[in-house]
Amino acid sequence: MPEPGSKKYDKRRAKLRKKAEDEGVPDQHANERANETLQSDPGWRTHGPRTERGRGPKGERPGSHR
Repeated sequence: MPEPGSKKYDKRRAKLRKKAEDEGVPDQHANERANETLQSDPGWRTHGPRTERGRGPKGERPGSHR
C-alpha cells in the first residue's frame, strides 16, 4: 500500500487537493482535507517498518530479551 511520502500517495493527494479547490475550498484547507482523507482510508495507511533496521536497535525492540 502507498504510504505518506511515496510518489503514489503524493499523486493521489494532489488529485484530492485539486478536486477540493474546484469545489471552492481555500488552498490551505484543501491540502489538509486531502491529507485527512488519505490518512483515514485504511488502504493508504502506513504498515510500519519493513526491515530489521527500521525496527530500531535490537536491545530496544518490544519483546526483545537482553
